[in-house]
Amino acid sequence: MTLENVTRSCPALLIGAPSSGQGKTMVTAALARLHRNLGRRVRVFKVGPDFLDPMILERASGNPVYQLDLWMGGVAHCRQLLFDAGADADLILVEGAMGLFDGEPSSADLAMLFNIPVAAVIDASGMAQTFGAVAHGLASYRKGLPFAGVIANRVAGERHGEMLAESLHTPLLGSIARDPLMALPERHLGLTQAAEIADLEQRLERGAELLLNTPLAELPAPVLFTEDRNSSTKICLLSSVLCPLKDTRIAVARDDAFSFLYPANLDLLRALGAQLVFFSPLADDALPEADAVYLPGGYPELHLEQLAHNIAMKSALHEHYAQNKPIVAECGGMLYLLEALTDSAGRRAEMVGLLPGQATMQHKLAGLGLHSAALPEGAMRGHTFHYSLMECPLTPALWSEAARPGRRGEPVYRLGRLHASYLHLYFYSNPEAAALLFSA
Repeated sequence: MTLENVTRSCPALLIGAPSSGQGKTMVTAALARLHRNLGRRVRVFKVGPDFLDPMILERASGNPVYQLDLWMGGVAHCRQLLFDAGADADLILVEGAMGLFDGEPSSADLAMLFNIPVAAVIDASGMAQTFGAVAHGLASYRKGLPFAGVIANRVAGERHGEMLAESLHTPLLGSIARDPLMALPERHLGLTQAAEIADLEQRLERGAELLLNTPLAELPAPVLFTEDRNSSTKICLLSSVLCPLKDTRIAVARDDAFSFLYPANLDLLRALGAQLVFFSPLADDALPEADAVYLPGGYPELHLEQLAHNIAMKSALHEHYAQNKPIVAECGGMLYLLEALTDSAGRRAEMVGLLPGQATMQHKLAGLGLHSAALPEGAMRGHTFHYSLMECPLTPALWSEAARPGRRGEPVYRLGRLHASYLHLYFYSNPEAAALLFSA
């Protein structure tokens, strides 16, 4: 029996750019804060596997920020996330990834699939009439792309803004003057975490102020979002009939060192029956009572001394492992479980020591891309993004497969009930496998 699809309408806009570094995160955040200040309920999404931009966007909008990734989560999952957001939102904003047409699938692919109009942020520094050529190229490169217009960023002054506007054959949605508060601090892996930016509120309010007297202060056209009733029942059936993680308590690390958590992953674990309890490897001296531990990625290399000196937490993890309880460690979580970790300045510290080997931070990228892994529990998808090189004497249980042909896979280590890899898994890519990873 086929269930009829349900539709829901909500104004929406996808913020793209010709490349990274154009300022689209700050513009998206400023736009979210502007509409929030105007009393509107704003939901923001991020295209692709990103943890840092969503932290900024969550602060700006006041709501959790979910990923829209057609490869990791699939079309039906992304469609459902947008449909659900439309239930209580006055505006949906989607920040694109990289350049508008970069990647497979790209931000443009997502915009076309869900008919979300694109507003392209273009860094106008050092440009005049060429601004119009870039805008025209973005608008016309792909037939059928819903294109709302462009946003001129880092405009030098009134005359510069006039030249930019005169060059256009597509609507100018906003012109943003150069302002030091419209930039966000960065480090390796991307933007600095929101909690570490002391003046973030000031930056967000300044951004909202700069956009107030532009067309962007008005709501964009409504977009019709559809619920696929056949696919959306899968998780409901899995959780209500099987409830594979019922009565399972999962201790989730969450602090400044371990913060790379997808909200959708946590939602899924709860939907499968798990009770989540959070702890800090930096500050806590004991694990919560738990049947499984989840150590996500983050920045352990920035907190070496504090992690090394928390002997009680390291002992608690050893005790948990000795009881043959599951531990799922991703990227930074895996580095924490090694015998030692060395930062990019050469400072070395002893870590937990559950996983033999050590890792050293590099000054250049060591791994990046979308990957799938044929785990014993089932095939799952995710991504890798790291600056460290790791030495481990264990033979990997398996290697991931990069989505792009010819790219090197990542090792996946298994030691008893310990699962460790550089891969940040997206649990919705295979809910049943995710349940088995954490099942006692």
